[in-house]
Formats: sequence, C-alpha cells, structure tokens
Amino acid sequence: MPDLATPSIPETITVHLGPPNSPAENVTLSFPDYIKNVASSEIYPTWPEAAIRANIYAQVTFALNRVFTEWYRSRGYDFDITSSTQYDQAFVYGRDIFGNISNIVNEIFNNYVIRRGTVEPLFTQFCNGTSVTCQGLSQWGTVELANRGFTPYEMLQYYYGNDIDIVRNAPVEPFIGSYPGTPFGIGSSGNEVRTIQVELNRIADNYPAIPKISPANGFYRENSAEAVRVFQGIFGLPQTGIVNKATWYQIKYIYVAVKNLAELTSEGLRPSEVEGGFPELLQNGDYGLFVSYLQYFLNVIAYFNPEIPSGPTNGVFGDETERQVRAFESFYGLQPDGKVDFATWTSIQEIYNNILNGLPEGYAGNTAALYPGYVLTPGMRNNDVLAFQNYLNLIGRTYRDIPEVPATGYYGSQTEEAVRVFQQLFGLPVSGFVGAPTWDAVSKEYNYIRFGTQRTG
Repeated sequence: MPDLATPSIPETITVHLGPPNSPAENVTLSFPDYIKNVASSEIYPTWPEAAIRANIYAQVTFALNRVFTEWYRSRGYDFDITSSTQYDQAFVYGRDIFGNISNIVNEIFNNYVIRRGTVEPLFTQFCNGTSVTCQGLSQWGTVELANRGFTPYEMLQYYYGNDIDIVRNAPVEPFIGSYPGTPFGIGSSGNEVRTIQVELNRIADNYPAIPKISPANGFYRENSAEAVRVFQGIFGLPQTGIVNKATWYQIKYIYVAVKNLAELTSEGLRPSEVEGGFPELLQNGDYGLFVSYLQYFLNVIAYFNPEIPSGPTNGVFGDETERQVRAFESFYGLQPDGKVDFATWTSIQEIYNNILNGLPEGYAGNTAALYPGYVLTPGMRNNDVLAFQNYLNLIGRTYRDIPEVPATGYYGSQTEEAVRVFQQLFGLPVSGFVGAPTWDAVSKEYNYIRFGTQRTG
C-alpha cells in the first residue's frame, strides 16, 4: 500500500482531441505513449539531449497536474486533458514518434517536478519562447541553456525557481476518480470525510461564511453537515448537507481554485494535508510509513499504560504489533481483532494526544520530548522546531555528514537539508519533513549520544 496520499503516475490518460467544449473525440492511451506524442509534437529530436529532457520533465508534470487536480473532470468533463495548445499541450493523434524522444520518455516518464515542501505536480507552464513568451519554461531557451552546459535540473531551476525537486520513480497505478462512489453524510467516517473537511476548511479562508470544521478527523457530524450546507448554498447546489458527486467535485473545483494548484504561483499542497489520511485497514503483514506511525503511538501509550505491551518500530506489522493492537482494543473497549480500522486509528491518536497534553511542563527534562503529534514542514516556526534543531545539532557532532542548522525555531532550507541527510543515514524515507518515525529516530539517537540510553525498536 502507498505510504502517503501523494500523486502516482496514471496507467492511462484520456485526451479530448480539441478545445474543451468542442464535440471532438476522446482517446485513451498509456501515459508514456501520450508523453511521447506530446514531446514529438512540441520539440525537435535534433535538440541537445539535456534540452529534450528538461522539456519532457515539464510535459510530464503539466499532464500530471491536470490529472491530480482533476481539472476537467471536476468541471463535468469525461477526459483528463485536451489536445489544444490554447488550454494544454500539443497532441497529434496518430503521429509518428521520434526514436530518441521515445527512449528518453521510457526512462523518465515517471519523474515529475514539485515545489519543495509540497506534494502536487507543479503547474509547469511552458511556451516556445519565440512567438509566444510566458512565465514558465521557454522551449527554445532550453536549447540555448543546454549549449551553455546547463543540466536538465538546472534548466528547470532557471525557469521555475531554485526551490524545486524532482520526484523520481513514482509508482504507476490505475487512475480512479477521487469521488468515493456513493454519497455520504452524518454518521459516515473515513478518509473521504477527512478530505472534504480539510478542503472545506481551506475554502472557508476565502469564503468566511462557511464555518470551520474542528476537528477535521474524518468523522462526519453535524458541524461537517452545516459547513457542507453553507457551501452548497453559496455555489447553487441543493442544501442537503450530503456530499454527493456534484458536491464532491464542486468542492474539488473551488479548492483547486483557491489554492491555485493549477497555476505556476500555486500555494501548494503540504504533506500535512494528505499525510493525516489513513488507509482503510492496517493488519498483520502490512508495512510502510503508517505502520511506523502506529507503532510509535502504541509504544508511547505502552510506556504510560502497563496493560499495553511495548513492541518494535520497524514499519512492519508483525505478530508483536498485532498483540499491541489487541491489548489496546481490549483495554479501551474496542473489538479486539488485532486490526486497525479508522475507529481504532482515531482512538489511538486520541489517547496519544491526551498523554501528550497531560504531561507537566518540562516533563522530558534532559531527554528528547515526545513527538508533538503533527508533521513538521518547511516554513513552520515554533518551539517544537527549535527543540528538533537542537537534537539534530547534537547528533551532527557525532555524524559529521549532518550539517549544523541555526537553532532559531524556523524550519528553513538548512533544517530541511539536515533532515534529509539524517533520514538517508538512518534508512528513513527521504522527505525533508519530520513525522513520527523521523522524530522517533532523532530522539532515540539524541538520548543515546547524550545519556547512553539504549536504542530500541
């Protein structure tokens, strides 16, 4: 299962052969074949390879942004992108494909550009740079830069800014529209509910008549229904308080608009906005980031509750983790099946937060503090970031590859880079963000270096 609700590469993409409102045909083809066609239609095979690669990165990312934001499907269309250069990028159905372009696409079609600190594919606007100029990449300009010795990544930085990264080897999966398939309302729970809550809360910043939903925890109660009703009233939908397909996609449409997710100047979608989502079920045999989170929370609870056994924090849901889950479920009045559904996950988080909030000030003393319960990301400024910076700096005196960071409480680029280095050294997913697994690994190493506390898990 995927660790995060982050974009993947669709197996196929549906192209409308004309402007959006034209009565043109739709064609569905594999995503790599689509990119090969676009690249063969937009650029020349005789260009320097570095320029070709930079353009293909932009073309891949542009298409993924359309798919990820459901730009057309949220507007009621039955396709993902058009062939019109007025709206999207060139696509000539049935054209010949250049061999060198085909080979490069096969190599990099599952790599895309993001703004650092965000998860969505960047809206990589581009133009030819001669007859048409724009804010983004100049196609002919990449030729000049390639001749000056620029690498593809340097070209992308030149046009889109130094704060970009390339996501490499993203998984390829069937694309299924985001709508869960059936309407939901009061009494519903799950990731689809949390998605709507998070998106409505952001929309409310621009439309303050919509009441904020707190907590946005995936449980659909009256406060969620009221926010939906107000949203429906503002945007001319029946005020039922029920999220049907029309309401779902209208929320998607407005959310993308207020965050500018389909613009080069996008506000960006932070990992914390998707990372809180939970798989439908965690059970014995599963593995990944959410299992690591689960294990961390359970071990903290076990420290304060002797009825809960301690266990590993290795990201693998094995027999020991199952015993922990059963013990937790039995103690807290849940069905003791050893499986973590949404209700069990929420209960574990609530108990953990209750422990965290109930600790006296200065409880940690000289040891590292408990994970604060939310993901630390670039741009944050608070005491949790300050504490984490101090932990990293002490560890860096032993592990010289970890650069020293300013202990200011501000999560800037230097802190992000130090986090990335730590994650790489300690075999963690290299994200530059601090969730429970990274915080846990840092705190263990800090306590070991400073006090000789045994590393466990």
